[in-house]
Amino acid sequence: MGKSKETVNKKETEKKKQKKKKDKEQKRLDRKANAKEGNSLDDMIMYVDEDGNFTSTPPDPTKKRKINEEDIVIGVPKQEAEEPADVVRKGKVTFFNDSKGYGFIKDIETQESVFVHLNGLIDRITENDKVTFEVEMGMKGPNAVSVKLVD
Repeated sequence: MGKSKETVNKKETEKKKQKKKKDKEQKRLDRKANAKEGNSLDDMIMYVDEDGNFTSTPPDPTKKRKINEEDIVIGVPKQEAEEPADVVRKGKVTFFNDSKGYGFIKDIETQESVFVHLNGLIDRITENDKVTFEVEMGMKGPNAVSVKLVD
């Protein structure tokens, strides 16, 4: 009887394992022989320049900037609330569509155009009417509310 295939395959796989082991040992010895031992500390130090990039040269002391701890802000800065004294504004209706129920009012002082909806009206308005209104922030920007006609 002849030899079974399993024994041949087992011998081949064993040879491959031995060869792989020898190659790995050879690579380890090569790395060990070519390693730079005894590097000085100066050779291993990296510096960061003023733009935040790594460099091997030390930074120029004349370019050094002094930063105050109070100037460093971590997170989102708080927004200051607007002055409540300027709540009621005066303006002129530049556009108003009765069928759709919205329009725009131009603030007389700031020349800012503010959206107005039918729900924010106290009096019925038309184009070119002079009005007083308050501003609230809506989902898409400032909205005019409590809109009254000026006599």
